Amino acid sequence: MPQVEVTRTFSATPEQLWDVYTDHTGWKSWAGMTHSSLPVPGRADRNGTGAVRCLGSYGINSHEEILDFDPPRRMTYRVVKGGLGITNHLGEVLFEPVGDKTKIVWRCRFDSKIPGCGPLLRRIVTRVFRTALEGLARHRFPESPSM
Repeated sequence: MPQVEVTRTFSATPEQLWDVYTDHTGWKSWAGMTHSSLPVPGRADRNGTGAVRCLGSYGINSHEEILDFDPPRRMTYRVVKGGLGITNHLGEVLFEPVGDKTKIVWRCRFDSKIPGCGPLLRRIVTRVFRTALEGLARHRFPESPSM
């Protein structure tokens, strides 16, 4: 089962990062996506547990259900539709205070629908995660160092 983990440290509080990252409809303005929507709002929080976000670029979309929503520390999700060759995708995003900064740890594991394509899909998912976090740094936290 391929696994991906990408980290980046930001010059911002967990709360500041959480608010931007979990505004699922806002992803198209910073994450390198051409589409972001929230077809199903969450139960207690619009962007929280039970929400289904749709993220994508150039017609390739992924519908992701938010499973656990623990502001401003942790969010888990699973891909319920789409995902271009990926199945059993389970993701986790952690917002860890590091002094006056915050480290985001974004990890997932998944299976490949096509035997032997796991390493290629792992590289693609890693690039998507890195691009999104770089976009977040440029969009709202431009002084954030890369890690």
